[in-house]
Amino acid sequence: MRYQHSLLAAFALSACLAAPALAQPAPQNDMLNAVLWTQKSVEFKGNALTAFTLAKLRLDEALHDTGWTAAPVEQTNAYHNLPPAIIADVDETLMDNSPYQAWQAVGNNEFDPKSWTAFVNSGTSLAIPGAVEFLKYAESKGVKIFYVTNRTAEEEPGTRKNMAALGFPVDPVIDTVLTSREKPDWTSAKSTRRAYIAKDYRVLLLLGDNYGDFTDDYRGTEEQRMASYEANKWHFGKDWIMIANPQYGSFESAPFKHDFKMSEDDRRKAKRATLKPWNGK
Repeated sequence: MRYQHSLLAAFALSACLAAPALAQPAPQNDMLNAVLWTQKSVEFKGNALTAFTLAKLRLDEALHDTGWTAAPVEQTNAYHNLPPAIIADVDETLMDNSPYQAWQAVGNNEFDPKSWTAFVNSGTSLAIPGAVEFLKYAESKGVKIFYVTNRTAEEEPGTRKNMAALGFPVDPVIDTVLTSREKPDWTSAKSTRRAYIAKDYRVLLLLGDNYGDFTDDYRGTEEQRMASYEANKWHFGKDWIMIANPQYGSFESAPFKHDFKMSEDDRRKAKRATLKPWNGK
């Protein structure tokens, strides 16, 4: 009897050792499809090229119209004879940071300033298709290019190095990379930096991936954001050029009132609650 028990135990042990390990479920992350679209789709590339092709056409129009300004709120001076400029956001407008978002999605990691700064300093951001070519064209037309980014002053050297390596035109004399908190009133809202530029330049185009790259109304409720959009929608495709970014932005945080102290689960519930699904009938 003991012999039979020993044989059964040995058989069971060998079966366990031979069985493949149970596969671990893939981490669930809301960013997965958005990062996949950004990194792998021809649709993303085509969308970006379309936006920058339109920007080139609008730039040519703006250069011949001295009454043209993309910053009517900030451009309060007699701007008609000022030298021309473009204001462009950096992240997901000109530079593709999807490797950082992929790190979040694959490892189910949260954004945090320390890892983000390490990514910035790694110099591994890529150029959005069409961005370098468009800005070089603008520079050839005598247009000053300002980069208004919410990267911090600490991150500016790494940003400049990465941009130079990608071929973006960066002025070696005038500071055209305006980072968050570089001056006391330069907060994450960008109107003060747009106003700073508008004092000396006629702003022809604004380029961004988030509503806050165009107006400070971006941090309102969904209803307030939509009302602001309705009031300003004539700008889009004319002097405001939007680059698609489904990975992150104020669109995603508006449902939970931009409160990142909420748990991930509560944030997801708030986002789901705003959706208007088909009833299935």
